[in-house]
Amino acid sequence: MRLVVYMDAIWLLNFLADSLLLWLTSIALKRPARLLRILAGGLIGSAIIIMGFMPQLSYYAGNPVVKLLFSGIMVFAVFGYKRWRYFFSNLLTFYFATFLMGGILMGAHYFLSFHFDMQVKMLKAAAGGFGDPVSWAFVALGLPAAWLFSKNRIQGLEMAKIKYDQLVDVYIRIGESDFTVKGLVDSGNQLYDPLTKLPVMILSILPVREHLPEEIAVLAEDATRLLDGSATLPDEWAGRVRFIPAKTVGKQSLLLAYKPDEVQLTSGNRTWPVKKVLISFSAQCLSGDDAFSCIVHPQMMAEAAQSA
Repeated sequence: MRLVVYMDAIWLLNFLADSLLLWLTSIALKRPARLLRILAGGLIGSAIIIMGFMPQLSYYAGNPVVKLLFSGIMVFAVFGYKRWRYFFSNLLTFYFATFLMGGILMGAHYFLSFHFDMQVKMLKAAAGGFGDPVSWAFVALGLPAAWLFSKNRIQGLEMAKIKYDQLVDVYIRIGESDFTVKGLVDSGNQLYDPLTKLPVMILSILPVREHLPEEIAVLAEDATRLLDGSATLPDEWAGRVRFIPAKTVGKQSLLLAYKPDEVQLTSGNRTWPVKKVLISFSAQCLSGDDAFSCIVHPQMMAEAAQSA
């Protein structure tokens, strides 16, 4: 009976620790995750503890490959899979959070309960004849590797923070269609309507396709179909369309842009309306990790700042 209670306590502690690490990973990457998915990931990770108490599976529970497999399944359960780069970014940050928290706990433990005499005896026993050569090799090779790993992950987190600071919530209403998306403020976007001088915002239709008429989605894939008559606009959209000449990779192309009824930008706790803007829909994904789905023209932010 005591063994069952002890085993339950170890499992519960591991489940909570894994859930907290997955939560920390979500916070570090600025990728929101549902609580149920975080708990599901923690539950998957805690299964390896149960394997450790089973004689038939205890060997596999300590195998690094099995641990890596469980980590991958945990990250997949919480964040899903979009592409390899997205998945490995989540997995590496999860390990970074694990090592970081483990180091903090170990440091706090030795800081609060350090027995000098015992540590001296342990060091003498381990260091006789220059110590275990495998241990020295592990430290010599592992320390630079750990430094590089930490450095790269910290840089990745800084880039995620910079990107997050440039993101705004964009509310758009066109006729009967309305939706809110994440937008990236891109100073490199200098697309204007040559006649009205209105800035043009680029919006991917992928996350909002269900909110748009099918004709608009078709024209987002090929704008020339409107010119050759193979595609038409809905009646309520016909008066909104503008033809925007654009230059891409040394070639002239034609974009279709539309005048929205309402656009609002939200950053933090502040919301601003933007009246002078056109929206051009794209059939392509604008962000490799789905951090944003539209590119906000910098002039929109300038107008928002003036109206604040």
